[in-house]
Amino acid sequence: MDHLVLTVIAQDQPGLVERVAKCIAEHGGNWLESRMSRMAGQFAGILRVAVPAESHDELVDALQALSLHGIRVLLAQSGLEPACNWKPIRLDLVGNDRPGIVRDITRLLAEHGVNLESLVTEVAPAPMSSEPLFHAEALLAVPLNLSLDVLQERLETLADDLMVELNLRTEP
Repeated sequence: MDHLVLTVIAQDQPGLVERVAKCIAEHGGNWLESRMSRMAGQFAGILRVAVPAESHDELVDALQALSLHGIRVLLAQSGLEPACNWKPIRLDLVGNDRPGIVRDITRLLAEHGVNLESLVTEVAPAPMSSEPLFHAEALLAVPLNLSLDVLQERLETLADDLMVELNLRTEP
């Protein structure tokens, strides 16, 4: 079995995921995992599929042909998962919205060898004032040799500069 990672983007419409799923199934592919979402009238997703080696090229061609229906598909071969030499840590952040929050937090994380496993962000009105609040939830892959106390301290210093509240917690 070959494994492919697909990125799919298209104008949001009913039946979009079904069209992609049908294409995969018709070529003997198996839909393994995915993350998908609608945003600003667009639908985007990333998914991993397994496909028999003998059907690989036909599936790739069929997925590329979905462009005739306005569905763009970017394909990549699935890579090997790295050895698990990290611990999962959940990061929650909230603060007044302003440009640069994601840049500053991710820069600090990268400097410490922390990888983002997932990131979800949104801006929503504050309950009382209706001021825009930035919210972020991330799953971090923190290297085993990085002290959580050191990471917490560095993030808290940055959070003070950014005027955001930040919380780290260990994932079960």
